[in-house]
Amino acid sequence: MGGRSVAGAGQAGQQRIRVDADDRGRGEPLAQPARGPGPQPRSTTTGWGPPSSAAAAPDAPRRSRLREYADRLRSVFTAVDAGRIDDACERVNALLRDTRAAPVLTRHDDEPWHLHFHAAGEDWARSWAASMATALAVVLGNPVSDRLGVCTASACDRVFVDTSRNGTKRFCSTACQNRVKAAAFRARRRG
Repeated sequence: MGGRSVAGAGQAGQQRIRVDADDRGRGEPLAQPARGPGPQPRSTTTGWGPPSSAAAAPDAPRRSRLREYADRLRSVFTAVDAGRIDDACERVNALLRDTRAAPVLTRHDDEPWHLHFHAAGEDWARSWAASMATALAVVLGNPVSDRLGVCTASACDRVFVDTSRNGTKRFCSTACQNRVKAAAFRARRRG
């Protein structure tokens, strides 16, 4: 019989247990699922990050190039947030050209074939920017292009993709939203 797993009623640290339709197996710890032939997590420190060959921290010139690309990517969010979709699309097109973004099926580090948007030998920063520019191009080429935004909290510089149902998100997180609301409440109380 197939079973289902349940956790305690919101109690932290409770172990998941197996609950079967009959009494067999009830209360036994749920075994970890077997990993299939697909990609495996690399480690707890790198997660699904870059291959182990690229896991070392980038040097100063690479960080500088990455920062430049990140600033250019942020300008796309800023343009969309200001209602300048044409400007955002032109910026993404420039990024796609500069990074030479193109879909490529590749296989490395004992992983199965998967999709990259940069050539295998590309610079680390350019490779990252090519993937991000491609993702932004996909968003801007769809009716949900207005879902890119910049957090309106004054002390925050983050950008976000609004996945809310009604598309009215103004903050990158509930933490920023709560800080702004608490500050507004304190200001009203002071009079």
